[in-house]
Amino acid sequence: MLKTGLFEAVQPHLPNSYKQMSDEELIERIRERKRQLGKDLFIPGHHYQKDDVIQFADETGDSLQLAQVSANNQQSSFIVFCGVHFMAETADILTNANQSVILPDLRAGCSMADMADKQQTERAWSHLTDLFGESIIPLTYVNSSADIKAFVGRHGGATVTSSNAKKMLEWAFSQKKRILFLPDQHLGRNTAYDLGIPLDEMVVWNPIKEVIEESEDLSKVKMILWKGHCSVHENFRMDHVNQLREKDPERKILVHPECSWEVTQAADLAGSTRFIIEQVEKAPAGTKWSIGTEMNLVKRLEKTFPEQSITSLNPEMCPCLTMNRIDLPHFSWALDEVFAGRLTNQIKVDEKIALDARRAIERMLHI
Repeated sequence: MLKTGLFEAVQPHLPNSYKQMSDEELIERIRERKRQLGKDLFIPGHHYQKDDVIQFADETGDSLQLAQVSANNQQSSFIVFCGVHFMAETADILTNANQSVILPDLRAGCSMADMADKQQTERAWSHLTDLFGESIIPLTYVNSSADIKAFVGRHGGATVTSSNAKKMLEWAFSQKKRILFLPDQHLGRNTAYDLGIPLDEMVVWNPIKEVIEESEDLSKVKMILWKGHCSVHENFRMDHVNQLREKDPERKILVHPECSWEVTQAADLAGSTRFIIEQVEKAPAGTKWSIGTEMNLVKRLEKTFPEQSITSLNPEMCPCLTMNRIDLPHFSWALDEVFAGRLTNQIKVDEKIALDARRAIERMLHI
């Protein structure tokens, strides 16, 4: 069992037998385990998973949605989460004590979540409260570790999703004058700008150098953005936008708000993963899209809506590498271990951390 606040783990060795099986053999093995485990097993699958894994998902969605559905599924004792570690942590925080959350490969992490750890955040809070007093409230994107969610919960803040970030920022500003936004600077900047906050009232906190970067007048600051980002979405750049506008000006650009401010401003539409899917779902046949989000999802949309023309904004884009750690061999192995009564790769958040993190999540859900 992996006890986690700060994510630290060594992936157990995957038996060679799973590496030697064909995809067809693994798929048949997974189907049989699902049948045998029945309602005792629940498999949530994130939108960014590969098709060969997502086909087995009992529910597909974003990270918080999947954690909530897992918690509501009281009849399932085993949650085999096809996502990354912070998602499995959130599921463990929200599920009950009789449910066990399993991550098929402990190496399935998130580079963004890893850009803010407990020690960095505590030091940052000390520096920033010395500068700004008690005028700051922290918010964290759900794409963060249990430790960071707990920190935010202890300090009166809340979690946010890319779908509700605007509403959560409005709430936070009703509580305090300034927001510390972790760990994705782009979602924080894009959301605050949409609320009418100018860029010169936002600053970036560099957790490595432990300084605020490039600020002339700290008295004007309203948004303190943690210097973190999604390694996938930061790969959509203005040169991609400019090339597309020149080559195919009729094609609409649709991006996720984890993209940079420049790219988001230049796009035709920007919104959460759910928003992106909904825009494509309701678009008429013949609509042309260039989408700035994870490649597995873009390719799935392309297959699902062949009557539309769907491409990636970055033609050289690759899928999220850590999300792709969840593959057929590890997934099959995880189910075999559950069936054998062994909770290999169980994610278990420390109870005190879980309590504080749950406060941050519940504040969001109540707003």
